[in-house]
Amino acid sequence: MISITKKQFAACFLTALTICLCLPQPVCSQEDPELDEILNGFEDEPTVNDDRKNALDGFEEEPGGKNNSEELTEDEILEGFEDETEAAAVLAADKGRMPDWLSMDGYFKISSVYSYLSHDAAGTRTNWQGLSRLRSELKLELDAELSPDWQARLSGHGFYDVAYAIDGRDNYTDDVLDSYEKELELDEVYLQGSLTGNLDLKAGRQIVVWGRSDNIRITDVLNPLDLRWPGLVDIEKLRLPVTMTKLDYYSKGWGLSGIALHEVRYNKNPEFGSDFFPRSQPFPGGKSPDEGFDVDNTQFAASLNGIFQGWDISFYVADIYGQNGHITPTPHMPGPTFEVKHARIKMLGGAFNLARGNWLIKAEAAYFDGFEFSNTPDKKYSRLDGLAGVEYAGISDATITLDIANRHYLDFDKRLKGSPDFQKEDLLEWAFRITKPYLNDTLNLTFLANTFGPTGDDGAVQRFSAEYDYTDSIQLTGGIVFYHSGDLRRTMGIGDNDRLFLDVQYSF
Repeated sequence: MISITKKQFAACFLTALTICLCLPQPVCSQEDPELDEILNGFEDEPTVNDDRKNALDGFEEEPGGKNNSEELTEDEILEGFEDETEAAAVLAADKGRMPDWLSMDGYFKISSVYSYLSHDAAGTRTNWQGLSRLRSELKLELDAELSPDWQARLSGHGFYDVAYAIDGRDNYTDDVLDSYEKELELDEVYLQGSLTGNLDLKAGRQIVVWGRSDNIRITDVLNPLDLRWPGLVDIEKLRLPVTMTKLDYYSKGWGLSGIALHEVRYNKNPEFGSDFFPRSQPFPGGKSPDEGFDVDNTQFAASLNGIFQGWDISFYVADIYGQNGHITPTPHMPGPTFEVKHARIKMLGGAFNLARGNWLIKAEAAYFDGFEFSNTPDKKYSRLDGLAGVEYAGISDATITLDIANRHYLDFDKRLKGSPDFQKEDLLEWAFRITKPYLNDTLNLTFLANTFGPTGDDGAVQRFSAEYDYTDSIQLTGGIVFYHSGDLRRTMGIGDNDRLFLDVQYSF
């Protein structure tokens, strides 16, 4: 195995960060503790004469033993060689082991999905009944302790789905194959550490979670989501890292964060030809602004967090690009060409938690300004979002959660109800979750229902799942997801998309 020093890792890390993320960051070189230990003691070496004297010591006389003229047995000749062999084995093992300051984690996962109802994708003849996923995925995460105050992370994943080859690639659109069949991507790539006793820096691709709800996003707006397979996993596994520079200042229970988002990145939505894509034709290919890095497109955010005994509170402000784009004519282009434009949105919000015994009460609220839509191109809209939730953990280790949210557009225009916007003046969403562990916490059963509208008139998703730790390294996850169609763009035509899923994951 190739050995690597801290300086070599820092150089590789900075190169990757510069080329892939356009965010070079200085890393202070550190002395190698292993090198110090290896060289320790070489300063005061015994002289050659002393070594010779020590080596010959005892050969002049051997009281109680054989003299030099007597023949040695085979065991006596080989005596001491066993210790040398064991020492060589230990040395070889140490040479192949990663340095203590460097660690690697990850997993290999086989993920399968079976759709048991016959249904076609909108605008295509693709029937998604049957095996719709048989994916092998590898994720690697490399963490480096550069010094007591500075750490770095380099992670990425890749997958390949053979289900499309099994079913016949000609049955799927190019958009589906490009997005769903294979992927190779960098995930979190960052450097973090302390600049002073109260001031921390974190720079690179990272995930910043705002808000309190684990089921509904209100103030959690900084990271886009991977929504290509709705309903299969929780939000915490859907967030996509974004390149940011984040400064955190701490004082007396309060934390103040300032964030510059250098990378424009949008949700990964279902593609044309997917059974979750709502239209019979694809969206325009162009996006405005483009994903990637542009100084003029830098986004900004800040938060103030207070953590106290039994309760906490947070305040947020953000100036970012909205995730849900709208179709608009492409400016300065001849002919009827269109693109998907993402408006610049300003957000002011807050979140609150209160713990009392087995109860956890949570609340979030946010005011958004700057929404734009296709049907009213010359008008911008504001929206007020609110959430109230409660979590109870007092029934035989079970956890029960209920979150209720409403999104209300101010000065709503009825034209927004039509295609392609499909907006509602008020959208009620609620999520109900029950999780209970069994078999000494090795088996966890979960029921989750996400419902749009008071009774699901705007669509709903329910998931029953089980997670079983077969060993410390092997986890089995399986379950079933039910979908219900609604009038929202995200829930149109999904009523027959019910599916079974099973994942086998080996973590290392």
